[in-house]
Amino acid sequence: VKHIMRVIKNIFLLILLSLFSFPAYSELSVEEIIKGRQSILSDNYKTAKRVAALSNDIEFEAAIELMNQMSENYETLLDYFPENSKEGFDTEALPAIWENKDEFNALMQKASDDMKQLASIIENSDDIESSLNNLMWRNCKACHSKYRLDK
Repeated sequence: VKHIMRVIKNIFLLILLSLFSFPAYSELSVEEIIKGRQSILSDNYKTAKRVAALSNDIEFEAAIELMNQMSENYETLLDYFPENSKEGFDTEALPAIWENKDEFNALMQKASDDMKQLASIIENSDDIESSLNNLMWRNCKACHSKYRLDK
């Protein structure tokens, strides 16, 4: 039941976020942008933990669905770091994001692409843990180490 509620919540969040992307995106307040990206990143972390658990339990169908959702979230994040959202509202984003915007965007795209790749190979992986580390957790660590305030 919790899993179903999480999936419904995630679908609702994606629908809500898609309503605010592109043309409507420019109408979001700085607070909505920062809180939106925080929500996406928090959701991706929770989803990643669920992906790992499902994969280790050989529940690949559910894990793949969540991997694809994470991939979409990373692509959505490309629009959630405009110049006017560097400060405020408890952002943990470091200035390095805007100083190295192309590099940051490339990392978000790589994370998205890697989640798609993970979804395509997980069922046939000889080493699930290694696949998860190489294609999911490594991207999380790369972003956090360079672009997120260390608490």
